[in-house]
Amino acid sequence: MNIAAAWETAVERGADDFWCTLDDRRPGLLPERDAPLLFAGLGRLTVGGDDPAGRAALLAVLGRAYRQLGLLPHAATIGDALLAAVARHARPLWTPRLADAWEHGGRRADEAVRRAATRAEDGPAWCPAEVIDHDRPCDTIAILTVRPWQRLSMRPGQTVPVCTPRRPGRWRWLSPANAPRPDGTVELHVRAVAAGAVAHRLVHDVRPGELLHLGPPRDAGLCLDLSARRDLLLVAGGTGLAPLRALVEQVAAAPDGRRVTLVVGARTFAGLYDATALDKLQQAHDWLTVVPAFSHDPGAEPAERGDALTIALDHRRPEDDVYVCGPPPMLAGARLRLLAAGVPADRIHLPAEPTP
Repeated sequence: MNIAAAWETAVERGADDFWCTLDDRRPGLLPERDAPLLFAGLGRLTVGGDDPAGRAALLAVLGRAYRQLGLLPHAATIGDALLAAVARHARPLWTPRLADAWEHGGRRADEAVRRAATRAEDGPAWCPAEVIDHDRPCDTIAILTVRPWQRLSMRPGQTVPVCTPRRPGRWRWLSPANAPRPDGTVELHVRAVAAGAVAHRLVHDVRPGELLHLGPPRDAGLCLDLSARRDLLLVAGGTGLAPLRALVEQVAAAPDGRRVTLVVGARTFAGLYDATALDKLQQAHDWLTVVPAFSHDPGAEPAERGDALTIALDHRRPEDDVYVCGPPPMLAGARLRLLAAGVPADRIHLPAEPTP
């Protein structure tokens, strides 16, 4: 057994032991309701193995939790309680070698959380959010509407750490697809990918009535500069549509005379998963033009045939601010292509994974 296997054995049953041990040693330090998320997050960080974006999302949440709950002076006690709970539930296969590996990972995790806590802002570390709708417009994509128990203070274009109890301790960044709504609901677009355990659960398993947890929103390079008021060219690929649709809704909430062109890329017409919502937006606003771009659909109109960025450059106006969001292959050469097409560097906006 390695420490990852030991953790998987303990994660389902160890949170109560973790909290009881911690509360015996430091009564009142950690609210019992927060223990499962802290236990799962710290254990996952100790085990390691997350991709950089997932690790950053986890640290954004843990850093805020340590700051909010005043846990930094008690980090050693928390680490001891975590180790005791995991060792207890990994018996009889827990060995001195595993204990040494866990302590080594725990020291790295402690240092990372301390750094994240010093950079964290004030406010709640997480908020429960009930899934009130789960739509599957195609096999690999889900549109989830969630209602946070407390209003999420977010700006369109930001990204939010999201966790499902079906995958304890794993947090992933998702960008809400809407501007703030009167009822406080948040719409999340998720694509299931082969290596994405959280995304797979959100797409295929999560159902209305379940709870997710949302962490603190962070800027990711896609928020509007409201002082500029230049026209917008928005270029979306796949579920990269979500934050750009939120920008459209932001402009719709307070029109300021700017024109918006939204180019939505998909392989085929069937991949245009949010077509109904986009059609409603375009019909409601004469300043908005939605242009589909189909990279692999032989039946597409000539003006709509090609990759999203190529189609977008055909619609660019000289004064546009250009926002691009999509899968890594789409983003890889986007900046160079836009610069070569004459777009000034300060008018190019690409997503960047937030740091914790």
